[in-house]
Amino acid sequence: MPRSLPARLRAALTATTLLALCGLALSACANTIQDERVAPSFLEPLAMQREYPIYWLGGAFRDLPIISVAHDASGAYTIKYGNCRQGGESVCVTPLEIVTSPDNSFRPGGSTPQRAISVRGVASTLAQNGRTIEVSTGGVVVDVYADSPALAHAASEAMVSINAVELPGSPLPRPQPTAFAQTPLPSQQPPVAPIVPVSSGG
Repeated sequence: MPRSLPARLRAALTATTLLALCGLALSACANTIQDERVAPSFLEPLAMQREYPIYWLGGAFRDLPIISVAHDASGAYTIKYGNCRQGGESVCVTPLEIVTSPDNSFRPGGSTPQRAISVRGVASTLAQNGRTIEVSTGGVVVDVYADSPALAHAASEAMVSINAVELPGSPLPRPQPTAFAQTPLPSQQPPVAPIVPVSSGG
């Protein structure tokens, strides 16, 4: 929340955000036939996080609702949108994922063909034929994984910090270097569906 805002306005915006989060209907990814509702409190820690921004697309984006929120040991937050397209209970590849990692010293990609682009004023990377966009902004890297280039582009233009007041499409903060290791976090790897063995037919 910008400190330049009056204290009353900051408090009102925080309260409004929390009320909106409490009204979200979330579902679990373990069941792709019938969504299972989980507590709206899953998003409250994200809104209260003050160490670094966490990016999201609201409770739903292009008719894709949030189906899971995860926080790993590295500090990265993963927000998945839409039901599992591949995988199941242990591995779920959704149409759209937004991953915020509190480390911008490593830009994932490896040997995957990449192209440098600009997203809302900051240098970014396009990979996986446009289905992955990696954005360094502030002290974080935001990875957008989508099942189409159009969806990835739209999400990168619309994503905002859940724990600050921002407008979709507004310029993103310039990168501020962090001092973490130069290795990828598990959450910075594109989601992969499990390999199903092919029977020999014999």
